[in-house]
Amino acid sequence: MSKTTAAITAVGSYVPDFVMTNKILETLVDTNDEWITTRTGIKERRILKGEGLGTSYLAIRAAEQLLEKRKLDPKEIELIIVATATPDMMVAATAAYVASEIGATNAFAYDLQAACSSFLYGMSTAASYIESGRYKKVLLIGADKMSSIIDYTDRTTCIIFGDGAGAALFEPNNEGLGLQDEYLRSDGVGRNFLKMDAGGSLLPASEETVKNRQHFIYQDGKSVFKFAVTNMADSAAKIMERNNLSHNDVSWLVPHQANKRIIDATSNRMGLDDSKVMMNIQRYGNTTSATLPLLLSDYESQLKKGDNLVFAAFGGGFTWGSIYLKWAYNS
Repeated sequence: MSKTTAAITAVGSYVPDFVMTNKILETLVDTNDEWITTRTGIKERRILKGEGLGTSYLAIRAAEQLLEKRKLDPKEIELIIVATATPDMMVAATAAYVASEIGATNAFAYDLQAACSSFLYGMSTAASYIESGRYKKVLLIGADKMSSIIDYTDRTTCIIFGDGAGAALFEPNNEGLGLQDEYLRSDGVGRNFLKMDAGGSLLPASEETVKNRQHFIYQDGKSVFKFAVTNMADSAAKIMERNNLSHNDVSWLVPHQANKRIIDATSNRMGLDDSKVMMNIQRYGNTTSATLPLLLSDYESQLKKGDNLVFAAFGGGFTWGSIYLKWAYNS
C-alpha cells in the first residue's frame, strides 16, 4: 500500500466589500500613497463593516464558498480548525460557532493561534489528522478581522492590516500528492516586538488599559522586518534543500503577505522569478491568518495537478516556517 498523504482538494475565500485605499488612510493619519506603496506594496485593504460582525462572519462565508464549489455536504466534515489571531471572543471557540453555522454537525472544532503563521501551523495539524487515518475530511479556515485590533491613529500599523478569510479542505491522497515536508519554528523573544499588551491574563482589561490604548496591536517595525526577512527566507531555502528542489522544480512560492520587500527577499533567496510568486498584498494588505488561503483561492485557476508549492510565513511570537506541498487537482 502507498503512503497516505494529506492533500488540499478544495479552496474558498471571502473578503468584505468595503475597500480602504491608501487615499482614505491619508485622511486619517500622516501618511501618503507613495510612502505606503514603496515600503509595503499595499494599495488597498478590505475592512469588515457592520454591527455584530466578527471573524466568524468572514470564516463562515469562506467555508460556504468552498462547500458550494465542491458540492460538499457539510455533515461529511469531521474536523474544523479556525486559524485566527482575532477570535470572536475569549473562551468560546470561534470554530465551534462556525461549524454549527455552516451545518457541520458531525465535526468537532477548535481555534489555532500562532499570529501570521496560524494557517501554516494549521496545515501541519490538519495533515497530521489525515495521515493518522482517523479522519477523512478536515476543513482549515484562516480568518482575521484585524481592523478590530488596529489603532487608526497609529500610522505604523493601520496601513498594513486588512480583514479577510480563506478555507482549504484536506483529504487523504495515495498518489504522492499533498503535504510533503515541513519546517516550523518559534522564538519567544518575539513577544517584545509584536503584540497586544492588554486583554489577556497577564494584563486584564481595565479602565487604565483602555485609556492607554493597550488593546491595539503594537509592532516594532524594524525588528520585526529584520527577523521576518531572515527567517522566512531561511525556512524556504531549507525546505528546498531538504527535498532536493532547485528553483526550476518550484512551481509557486506561496508567501505570507506582510510586506512586499519580505516576499522579494524570500523569492530571491530561492532563486525564483517573479512569475512564480503568488502576490495579492496590493489588494488586501496583511490579513494575518487569511493570507495563505486567500492566495490559493486567487491563484486556483492557474494551479495544476503535481505543481510544487512552497509556503512560507512569519508571525508574532515569533512564529515562522515553511511547508512543501504538491498540488492535487486541476481546477
